[in-house]
Amino acid sequence: AVQRDIRLPSVVVVSQLAEAMDVEPVDVIKRLMRNGVMAAINQAIDIQTAAQVAAFFGFRVLAQDTAARGTRRQGAAAAEADDANLSDRAPVVTILGHVDHGKTTLLDTIRKSNVVAKEAGGITQHIGAYRVDYKSNPITFLDTPGHEAFTAMRARGAQATDIAVLVVAADDGVMPQTVEALDHARAAKVPIVVAINKVDKPGSDTDRAKRQLAEQGLLPEDWGGDTIMVPVSALRGDGADDLLESILAVAEIAELKADPEQPARGVVIEAKMDKSRGPVATVLVQDGTLQVAQPVVAGETWGRIKAMVSDSGERVKEAGPSSPVEILGLDGLPQAGDPILVLPDERGAKALVEERRRAQAALRASSTGLTLEDVAAGIRSGAVQELPLIVKCDVQGSIDAVRSGLERLSMETAHVRILHAAAGTINESDVLLATASKAIIVGFNTRIEPGASQIAEQRGVDVRLYNIIYRLTEEMEAALRGLFKEEAREVVEGHAQVRAVFGIPRRGRVAGCQVVDGLLRRGAQVRVLRNGEVVHTGPMSSLRRFKDDVREVQQGFECGVGLEGFSDFQEDDVLESFRLEGGD
Repeated sequence: AVQRDIRLPSVVVVSQLAEAMDVEPVDVIKRLMRNGVMAAINQAIDIQTAAQVAAFFGFRVLAQDTAARGTRRQGAAAAEADDANLSDRAPVVTILGHVDHGKTTLLDTIRKSNVVAKEAGGITQHIGAYRVDYKSNPITFLDTPGHEAFTAMRARGAQATDIAVLVVAADDGVMPQTVEALDHARAAKVPIVVAINKVDKPGSDTDRAKRQLAEQGLLPEDWGGDTIMVPVSALRGDGADDLLESILAVAEIAELKADPEQPARGVVIEAKMDKSRGPVATVLVQDGTLQVAQPVVAGETWGRIKAMVSDSGERVKEAGPSSPVEILGLDGLPQAGDPILVLPDERGAKALVEERRRAQAALRASSTGLTLEDVAAGIRSGAVQELPLIVKCDVQGSIDAVRSGLERLSMETAHVRILHAAAGTINESDVLLATASKAIIVGFNTRIEPGASQIAEQRGVDVRLYNIIYRLTEEMEAALRGLFKEEAREVVEGHAQVRAVFGIPRRGRVAGCQVVDGLLRRGAQVRVLRNGEVVHTGPMSSLRRFKDDVREVQQGFECGVGLEGFSDFQEDDVLESFRLEGGD
């Protein structure tokens, strides 16, 4: 039973929520964990998540402004929808897989229209949402340019997909991007159906593809497993009907329901600026019915819907659950993954957007991601039972060794959960997956790409680099036991490229460089990278601009760099400057 109401802003810190309810923060964190949300005591959560937790403790959350109160009432009404109003809705399916394995061609065959011909080089350049009817059963497909877009939406809190279709080419088999896509789908915890494509090509081997998938933990149904695998030829259309039948079978088991009578809520799939129409957002309606002329809020934008266009290009006046539509009338471009809500009036919509903008600005300024210390504290308090990791190594052999070492660390109170493991540098896709899944990235004998490093810093993703395997396992074991304490760690400050090498009397050889990102600071530690391999690590001995010694050199400027104990510079070497911070 509801004891009393509490008023909260649209974004609230966990400790503030606990204080408002007079509940111990650890109990709030435990409840968040059971709801699938990993948040530390000083992290912020949105009002919808806070309302779910508060309901467990006997509280009802009211937003601090009128518009949000209206939204909250709608959310409560949605949660308490009369079962009599619930009806079956179409499944929402995302197509994932390795590049050039035929994802869009398969969708093109299903839709019986030529999508690929409109794309540059036959490779998908945008996110689209399409509705198809198979034997009077509607199915909505999200056609994404890659699993990064799929996970970027999840990173913004949008779980738009009901089923993932993993496309694997029978001639190529499982490729690195196939494994990445599979790991992203697993992290989203959605059912997976495999489409083994290109079975008509010479050299195709369906059984080999199944063996490789079985090695990744997807055991085919005809081999005694529970994963549906359908052989298809996207070009000829063979197997397309079987694939659609399989999707509908999985959807039937999931019992997907929605209430078309309630105010609509949905998610933004993409947004673009059209020269003649202004801001245009592609929206997937998830519940309720969206209608023309309704005031809506999408993320930090708002507007009254002027027009709606279906995926077939027809103007429509309303869109029900699982329907993709383009909407016109917003005052700006929302981001993919932003929730869309219907408000009672324009005044309320404006007020809610203003509050969201203020709250998001504050959230961006104070936001921090999950760290190893947070996990250790959660395990120590009993609120956390797993350590989610993304593992990147220099070579495949290292992956096997690191994975084996980490999996042996699992214990009764807490276990290691490896979301993705691959060889190579840490890239933006890894950071997006870590953001969406609240995971920690562990690198062994590898490095983080500059673009990924910037995103990780912006989003507060904990990236930990090691070159000694026992050091890696020691820290992870300490976290699992709740005993981890942060020690000194690397923070990359900038990169410079060697453009020329000079011999200086009494100084030896120095590198003439241009700083390509960040900055170089005198006295910093420097790693010399040649063709991606580390050839030297040591302190900087000198940093000069022209003839002057300087303390630091910013991005875009040239400088001369000398290193202690190293002079074997070569043109195109990359100097990675870093510092150690933290620890006692």
